[in-house]
Amino acid sequence: MSTSKPTFVREVARIDDPKAASGHVVGHWARRLIDGRDPALTDPFVIMAEDWMPRGAFPLHPHRGIETVTFVIDGAVEHRDSAGHSGVIHAGDAQWMTAGRGVQHEENAPEGTIAHTLQLWVNLPAAEKMTEPRYQDLVGASMPVRLEPGVEIRVFSGESGGVTSPTLNHVPVTMLDVRIEPGAAVSQRLPASDNAFVYIYAGEAKIGAAAKLVRAGQLAWLSRSDEFESSELVLAVETSAVRLLVFSGRPLREPIAFGGPFVMNTQAEIRQAFADFRAGRFDPARAMC
Repeated sequence: MSTSKPTFVREVARIDDPKAASGHVVGHWARRLIDGRDPALTDPFVIMAEDWMPRGAFPLHPHRGIETVTFVIDGAVEHRDSAGHSGVIHAGDAQWMTAGRGVQHEENAPEGTIAHTLQLWVNLPAAEKMTEPRYQDLVGASMPVRLEPGVEIRVFSGESGGVTSPTLNHVPVTMLDVRIEPGAAVSQRLPASDNAFVYIYAGEAKIGAAAKLVRAGQLAWLSRSDEFESSELVLAVETSAVRLLVFSGRPLREPIAFGGPFVMNTQAEIRQAFADFRAGRFDPARAMC
């Protein structure tokens, strides 16, 4: 008699494919793949933007209460922050920045280039919103890899098929960069109660037992369940190779308050964040020149 616990099979619950709009500088285009209008639905994920950004699109600006996860699809991004961190990430790399109690940073494409990026805001729990800032430069070529026939999964955070990432995060988050060749398929285990989504950035894939087709540029939210412990996500490809990202995170189920670049639990905390920023309390001793 089998003692294995039942597994919830993930299906596509919703597909989002917003139009791109011009940004505030010439040559900048952006899409809000997660727009922040229903944070309880997307918890712990707050916002995800896809940007085609020239130099100067994101000058020095503050954050508090979140972690930002930036993935480069094409080009390169130069990064500096007020905690003293700097670096350059290229196509296939990611940057995991914990804003915590407050940090200022700038993100730039090299002069004369356009960087194609995704940036996801991951909410921090109330108890850790004022944690120390932290920066992790995640070079794709150095990330642990799960290999299956016709499948390569680069594990940026969390675990896949027994392959575990060393990336640190305050909220348990799975982040996988997946390549699947034509005719191949793969299964990924995720906690059943996690919020999870798939973003296709090249090709198209069939998702779930229903084999729902999701194309490049589309973000597919997955079904979830609080009645099961584990879930299974099935990804399959027929005629052309696909590149996609899988994100999964445990909901915080806490109140949320927005204030521009700050994400806290109450409006009083948002007001305090603006007051602290104006008073120069975002690492003033180590602020950039």
